[in-house]
Amino acid sequence: MYYVYILSSRRHGTLYIGVTNSLQKRLEQHRIGEGSSFVKAYSVFRVVYVESYDRADEAIDGSVTGRSS
Repeated sequence: MYYVYILSSRRHGTLYIGVTNSLQKRLEQHRIGEGSSFVKAYSVFRVVYVESYDRADEAIDGSVTGRSS
């Protein structure tokens, strides 16, 4: 399973869109500062959306277009 997730710094704040095959692990990496340098720099930690896909290419297409397939 692959996931597209959106994180926010705060309401109406900075957004970050990510793709992973291990959502729990990736979110933990972000929280401890080992994820994206963008997330760390802009304090983008609030999960506002998650969508799951069976295949990586579907998840990547969904994250690039910002919409479901």
